[in-house]
Amino acid sequence: DGALGAKWLVAFADLIEHVSPAVVSIETTGKVKVDASNFPNLPGFSFPGQDGGAQPKEQEVRGAGSGFFISADGYVVTNNHVIDGADDITVKLTNDKELKAKVVGRDPATDLAVLKVEGNDFPFVRFELEHKPRVGDWVVAMGNPFNFSNTATAGIVSAYGRDLHDSGSGDYVDYLQIDAPINRGNSGGPTFDMYGK
Repeated sequence: DGALGAKWLVAFADLIEHVSPAVVSIETTGKVKVDASNFPNLPGFSFPGQDGGAQPKEQEVRGAGSGFFISADGYVVTNNHVIDGADDITVKLTNDKELKAKVVGRDPATDLAVLKVEGNDFPFVRFELEHKPRVGDWVVAMGNPFNFSNTATAGIVSAYGRDLHDSGSGDYVDYLQIDAPINRGNSGGPTFDMYGK
């Protein structure tokens, strides 16, 4: 009925308003070596280094993703692949303030990384450690897809016990599956239960 629908809309809006200050954008820059000698020879086109004598050249690459504060003193969680190979990491807050970050921990097997920025009194969120959401429970995913900051999508817990097979995740096979839309740039962003955890 209409009253029930209105309740859920208010719940999503209140939840998003409460947690969104803890969600951040992450921008990275790094360098990769490009070996142009491997490019095909195309009539009328040449690439630097195709003469056979040149060494691979370094090219700057940029990346973007999402993350979230887990403590008031500046610890941020993201995906490892968001910051992998980065020489420079910038965390951008919802107020557009930019802070330099350093990697303090990473685990490629679970694709998680922890960053640290200088400062205090950051808004942060907590992990749910006691109550496991059930299949069918609502969840809200937040992040910065396509560099659109503070984007929220909603869905449900679809299943438990998902195995990512060839992802390099080793013995970790009990992943949670959700159906909230996720787009490029959402990587590293949090998914919340209806209590904001």
